[in-house]
Amino acid sequence: MRDHNHAFCRAIAEVFDCPGPIYEFGAFQVEGQEAIADLRGLFPGRSYVGCDMRPGPGVDRIEDVSRLSLADGSAGTVLCIETFEHVFEVRRAFEEVFRVLRPGGVFILTSPFNFRLHGYPDDYWRMTPSCLRRLLEPYAGRVVGWQGHETFPHTVMSVAVKAPAPADFAARAERVIGRYQAQLTILEAQLPPMTRLRRRLALIYRSRGERLQLRDYYRSGFVVDLNPPRAGVAAA
Repeated sequence: MRDHNHAFCRAIAEVFDCPGPIYEFGAFQVEGQEAIADLRGLFPGRSYVGCDMRPGPGVDRIEDVSRLSLADGSAGTVLCIETFEHVFEVRRAFEEVFRVLRPGGVFILTSPFNFRLHGYPDDYWRMTPSCLRRLLEPYAGRVVGWQGHETFPHTVMSVAVKAPAPADFAARAERVIGRYQAQLTILEAQLPPMTRLRRRLALIYRSRGERLQLRDYYRSGFVVDLNPPRAGVAAA
């Protein structure tokens, strides 16, 4: 997990009412990432079940997100943070998450786009923001975003609410977007001096495309959708 993914989840947890029980699929905490990968503290007082295809740190239950053993409508909130690129039957996984979420349930997802091949058991997919937006159409309210240069982002992310969406969904979505971009500004300001120096030097000798990716690494853009369709765009 990368620090901006944690920041995105925190912004959602602070703005949306994320009901329990909460299920995280892909909860295995890679060695050295335990502090940033542990999302339980963002949802105090709620039942939290970490699920993965292998046992290990952060895992309470073995589950395959494309073949869940959970009953229909049994989950209040589902998190899939840097997970779906590792799921071969990814369309089925989206259908399974929708099935197990109760009405009003919240689905939080992040996934890499411009990122190295990695992870367990393999690395299969990269989803564009448009792809993610289409896959989430069954939800009553959706926020789909990207981070990095808009033509080649390094991460896509979303939060979606299964009907019924709260009446103030659009207002909450804008608050999430604002909080997230504010946190990105802080993360960029906290870069070590040598990292900032390397980034400035890279802006001189790298290709135009690489310069854009470096320059916009901490920029984000979002689209907010509601059923019936109503869209607005916020970018920073």
